Amino acid sequence: MAGLPLDRIIEDDCIAAMEALPAKSVDMIFADPPYNLQLGGDLYRPEGGRVDAVDDAWDKFDDFSTYDRFTRRWLAAARRILKDDGTIWVIGSYHNIFRVGASLQDLGFWVLNDIVWRKANPMPNFKGTRFTNAHETMIWCSKSEDARYTFNYQAMKALNEDIQMRSDWVLPICTGGERVKVDGIKAHPTQKPEALLYRVLLACTEPGAVVLDPFFGTGTTGAVAKMLGRHYIGIEREPRYIRVAKERIAKVQPMTDEAMATMQSKRAQPRIPFGALVETGMVKAGTMLTDLSRRYRAAVRADGSLSMADDKGSIHQLGARAQGAPSCNGWTFWHIENAGKLVPLDTMRQQYRAEYGTA
Repeated sequence: MAGLPLDRIIEDDCIAAMEALPAKSVDMIFADPPYNLQLGGDLYRPEGGRVDAVDDAWDKFDDFSTYDRFTRRWLAAARRILKDDGTIWVIGSYHNIFRVGASLQDLGFWVLNDIVWRKANPMPNFKGTRFTNAHETMIWCSKSEDARYTFNYQAMKALNEDIQMRSDWVLPICTGGERVKVDGIKAHPTQKPEALLYRVLLACTEPGAVVLDPFFGTGTTGAVAKMLGRHYIGIEREPRYIRVAKERIAKVQPMTDEAMATMQSKRAQPRIPFGALVETGMVKAGTMLTDLSRRYRAAVRADGSLSMADDKGSIHQLGARAQGAPSCNGWTFWHIENAGKLVPLDTMRQQYRAEYGTA
């Protein structure tokens, strides 16, 4: 992390600022770029009130080609500073997200998911000429197809009442006390809710990770990063947004280490060889293992391998050959009989982790 402006906001153009940072130095990028909304005049509510829409200069581009060139330049700069095992999230609306997605793929990013943020309380379509625009899309990418990126699957499952997290997220838009205002007026027209960033950062970063936001705005990414014990780097060229972001982030209290702990995915847990259970006596040599249907039986040997008739091998190899399958998870396939009940080896592995301090 040497040389990185951690927990700071850089006042600059996002491309120039990213090009000045060290290569492969950040763990995650969350980007909320200009949507290029191309609004054709004021929009009014049925009672006559003007809708506070996005009409700032930073969202205006001459044409699609200009927007595409800008998109490719900032994405190329982002790719250079992203670690090989890092990921990038880009959020957008139908105005821009498809063009951004094409640029991501053209630059070599590997799309992992497109996440639909379905707004629980969307703004209605006042003209009544289209469907209510009730969602935005986030594209989540790794740097390559074989990148070993972070995904905290178990934490996402726990967050969703122990049900696998889906790619459609129902979350409210930013309203009420969370909406940052200056003199009673919205500080930023497209402020994202903290709940959205909370889920993103919890899903694919660990405490201490470096998260960069090249379109920092009023600092939602920084506020959530600080709360979750991650480092942030914000890039923003508008001084009025920077002032608001600094004040906002200064008020955030980080979680304690205990509060930040999450459910670990099995992939992230320390590897336990089956032989470790044998040498500690949790599973004794000579014990007979069986599958859940009691079709196959194998004997445990002193070195942690199994024997079944004339065949010998690891718990995974023998389980695969018994079924005529290309592979097998021996931890869940093989069971030990205990008081008339079949207990999977995986349960004993968890007991080993708990007893020997590797949980």
